[in-house]
Amino acid sequence: MKLCGFDVGLERPMFLIAGPDTLESEQLCLDIAGMLKEHTARLGMPYIFKGSFDKANRSSGASYRGPGMAEGLRILAAVKKQIGVPVVTDVHEDTPLGEVAAVVDVMQTPAFLCRQTDFINAVASAGKPVNIKKGQFLAPGDMKNVVAKAREASGRDNILVCERGVSFGYNNLVSDMRALAILRETGCPVVFDATHSVQLPGGQGTVSGGQREFVPVLARAAVAAGVSGVFMETHPRPDEALCDGPNSWPLALMPELLETLRELDRTVKKNAFVETKVTSS
Repeated sequence: MKLCGFDVGLERPMFLIAGPDTLESEQLCLDIAGMLKEHTARLGMPYIFKGSFDKANRSSGASYRGPGMAEGLRILAAVKKQIGVPVVTDVHEDTPLGEVAAVVDVMQTPAFLCRQTDFINAVASAGKPVNIKKGQFLAPGDMKNVVAKAREASGRDNILVCERGVSFGYNNLVSDMRALAILRETGCPVVFDATHSVQLPGGQGTVSGGQREFVPVLARAAVAAGVSGVFMETHPRPDEALCDGPNSWPLALMPELLETLRELDRTVKKNAFVETKVTSS
C-alpha cells in the first residue's frame, strides 16, 4: 500500500505516527514534528505527525478537547509547510470531512466509533487514507467487517487498521500480541498504538490515567510480532500535557526508543514470518 508517498507493509521498514495527543500551541507542535523528522530521517523511518484538534471522547466535560477545527487545521497546515511532513488527525461524526481532507494527509477514526457504519463509510469516502482504530470492546477478527465497509466506500486500497488494546476489567487495557497477526488477515497494514495501550481509561476519576513506563515494553513486543507501523503520543513535558499526559512518552527519550524499534523491525523482517506456514488445528 502507498501511504503519503511511501510504501507500507510487512516487507517494508516500519513507519511512525507520532505527536501530541491533542494540539496545543503551534510552536510546541513545530518543535515536536521537527525533532521527530530529524531522528526518523536518520533512521530511514517514514514519519507522519499526529495531533487532534478535537477529542470528543473525554472522561469529563471539563477536560481539554483541543483548539477547535479552525485553529487546529491552521496548526496542522503550518507543520506540513514548515517541517515538511505529512499529518494525521482524528475526525468524529459531526466533523466537516471535506474541510479536514483539504488539509490533512490521513484521517483517523476513534476506537469507540469503529462500528458506526455511516461514519466509517463517510470517512472512507473522503478520499484520504484512513487509520481505523479497533474498538477496545472488539475482537481483532471482527475488524474484517469494519474493513469491508471501508473498502467498499473508499473504492481504493487506502485503509490501515490500528490495535490499541482491549478492555480487561475496570480502568484497564491489555494488549494481546496475537491480535496483530489476526489483524493482518484484513489485508491492511497493521499499526500498533503503543501509548493508548497503556492508558487507564477514567483511571483518575475525571481524567484517564496511564502507565507510560510500559510504552517501550509494548512497542518492542509489537514490532517483534511484526507490524507495518507504530503510533505513539509524545510530549516534551508529559506531566504538563493538556491531554493524555500519563500515557504519553517523553520526547527526549524518543530517539533511543526509535533506534531500538528500528533494529527489531529489521531483524523480524529479514525473513518471511514463519507463522504463516502453519494452520490452526
